Amino acid sequence: MQVRDFIKHLKNGDRPPLTLILGEEQALREQAQQAIANMIPEDQKAMNFGRYDMHQTPVGVALDDATSMPFFGDYREVVIDSPYFLTGEKSTEKIDHDLTGLQAYFEHPVPSTMMVLVAPYKKLDERKRLTKALKKAALIVDAAPLDERSARMALAQIFRQHKVSIEPPALDTLVQRTNGQYSIMMGEVRKLLTYASDGSPLTVSAVSALVPKQLNDRVFDLVTDVLRKHAADALALYRDLLAQREEPIRLNALMLGQFRLLLQVKLLAQKGYGQGNIATTLKAHPYRVKLALRQVDRLPYHQLAQAYSGLVDTETAMKTGTIDKELAFELFMLKYTGQSTVGHHDRRR
Repeated sequence: MQVRDFIKHLKNGDRPPLTLILGEEQALREQAQQAIANMIPEDQKAMNFGRYDMHQTPVGVALDDATSMPFFGDYREVVIDSPYFLTGEKSTEKIDHDLTGLQAYFEHPVPSTMMVLVAPYKKLDERKRLTKALKKAALIVDAAPLDERSARMALAQIFRQHKVSIEPPALDTLVQRTNGQYSIMMGEVRKLLTYASDGSPLTVSAVSALVPKQLNDRVFDLVTDVLRKHAADALALYRDLLAQREEPIRLNALMLGQFRLLLQVKLLAQKGYGQGNIATTLKAHPYRVKLALRQVDRLPYHQLAQAYSGLVDTETAMKTGTIDKELAFELFMLKYTGQSTVGHHDRRR
C-alpha cells in the first residue's frame, strides 16, 4: 500500500493492529508514522505511546507494552524501530531479543494496540519464519525511494494543496539542488511554503536563494568543470569549498566517487543498458544516473579514465604526505588541462 493510500485508509477510521512501514525513503516513513500517531488523541499519548529502538532495547520490552491495556484511552501505539532481525543484518549489540514471543504476537496481535514496525530497509529476509508471520498479518506500507517523476508529482501536489504556485523551471531547480531525493526535497518544503505564504510565486531565483546546494551537487559542478577543462572555474570552486572548511581529502574522495560512477555508466551505456537498468545494476539513485548519462554522452572513455587515474594519484600523494593537500588539486588540474602555470587562469567566480 502506498503512503497516500495508507493515510486515506486511516482517515476512514481503520485502525490496523499491525503495520509494517518498509523502505528507505525517510520522508515517506515519517509521513506514515505521523498519520498513525494522529489516531491517538494528544491528551492520551503520554500514557499510550511507546517507541523502542531494536539496536538499544530488547523487543520483550516492546511486547510488554503492546500487551498492556490502554490507560484512560481506547488504543495504545507501540513503535518498533529498526527491526534488523527481520533482515540478514548482523548487529554488533548483544541484545537478547525474544523473537519467539514476537512471532507469537504477530500471529495473535492485541486488538487495542496498534503495533508499527518501522523498517528502513530495501527488503526483508523472506526466508525467516518471523518475516513470513509478519507479512501474513501486517498491513504493509511502501516507503521505497521515489523516482524523479514520482517525487516531482508528490511535490507538485503538496504545493497545490497549499495553493502555492511554483514555476516549472523553479521545480527543476529544486530537483537539481536536492539531487532528486524526495526526503531532501521535503526538508526544504516548509521553508518554501513559508516564503510563498503571502501569495508570492516560487521562482527560480527564490528557490535558488532558499535552497542551498548540497555538497555532492557542488562536487558535481566541480567534476563538470574538470571534464570541460575549465581550469579557472574548477580552481575557483575548489578554493570556495576549502574556504568553507571542506577537507581536501574528502573532496578528492567525492570526486573519485563521481568519476567512478561516470566510468561505470559510460561502460554500461555502451553495452546498451538504459537509465533504469543502469541504476538497478549500480544500485545508484536514478537521478544521479540521469545526470551522469548527460555528462558522459559525448565524452570519450579515455578522457574519463585519465581524470580518474589522476585523482587516484592525487589521493595517494595526499595520504602519503608527498604533496601539500590544498595544492594537490591545483597540480592535478594543471596536469589534466596541459597547463604549466595557474597565472591568468587564477580568477574567482
